[in-house]
Amino acid sequence: MKKLILLTAIAGIFAFSSVKAQDAAMSGPKLGIGVEFGFPMGDFGDGYNLGYGGSLTYQHPIASKLNLTGNAGYLNFQSKDIPGLGKINSGFIPVKAGLRYFLAENIYVGGELGAVFSTGDGDGGTAFAYAPGVGVEFPVADKSTIELGGRYEGWSNDGTSSFIGLRLAWNFGL
Repeated sequence: MKKLILLTAIAGIFAFSSVKAQDAAMSGPKLGIGVEFGFPMGDFGDGYNLGYGGSLTYQHPIASKLNLTGNAGYLNFQSKDIPGLGKINSGFIPVKAGLRYFLAENIYVGGELGAVFSTGDGDGGTAFAYAPGVGVEFPVADKSTIELGGRYEGWSNDGTSSFIGLRLAWNFGL
């Protein structure tokens, strides 16, 4: 419990740091590099364990508090134990574009649409991807933020594979 209170206090310090740093962090184009974690749900969760990977996100302001986003990355999901085969790794490359709207100076909601490509033979080919999400960007320096975001992501092909995704990233101004 003490660790949770300490982490909340540290997050509060970052969130309420100087207005100049927040304005600089939100203005102009940004590139972010992050680590991704996926927690499979439904039928996808019946066959797969935790997924992990990385991603790059580009943000470009198109209006006040509104950014156009582009995202590409790699996610690896390991199957649960399959009798006679063991565990199988399945790799995916999601490529998405969307919008991110800042509700407050560093809190956002957003959505992305795109495609996800399977990297394995016979793993499902290409699927339509959609991902609504929320997050917060903590200013840490001039034109630099640490981002923590969460999203629901669905991949539709013959059925729907879905997961809860978490992303921890470092964003820097270009």
